[in-house]
Amino acid sequence: MATFKKKGGNRTPAISTASLPDIVFMLLFFFMVATTMKEVDLKVRTSLPEATEIKKLEDKANVSYIYVGPPQKKYWAKLGKEPLIQLNDQFAELNDIAPFIEGERELRDPSNVPKMTTALKADSETKMGIITDIKQELRKVNALKLNYTTRQKNE
Repeated sequence: MATFKKKGGNRTPAISTASLPDIVFMLLFFFMVATTMKEVDLKVRTSLPEATEIKKLEDKANVSYIYVGPPQKKYWAKLGKEPLIQLNDQFAELNDIAPFIEGERELRDPSNVPKMTTALKADSETKMGIITDIKQELRKVNALKLNYTTRQKNE
């Protein structure tokens, strides 16, 4: 009697990896498009105040941000707990605001300078004295479009 032998045994076929590079590049492209980069390292605490009548900014490309609030805990030993001003990634004084705004204007297209808005992100516990001083400095350089950044009040 004849016996039959299987050739190659019970092996499963190999998985094709031909499309693997396509999938990897597709995922890479997706995350590159969907991810936003953090622009500023906040050194001050900004617990935003609540408001009922808020409006979203239309063109964020023409917005310059000024952050006001007490410094983060890691800066308490060196700077204290009083509210400070932060422009971009560094602490600043009131007299640094005018050069900051002028520098922001130089970075923009001349046609967009009249549309430029200054957004003030201030901590809800910050006294109005420092806010008024900032507004006075902005008036000196004719930066009259001011936005107060808030969060929606839950009713």
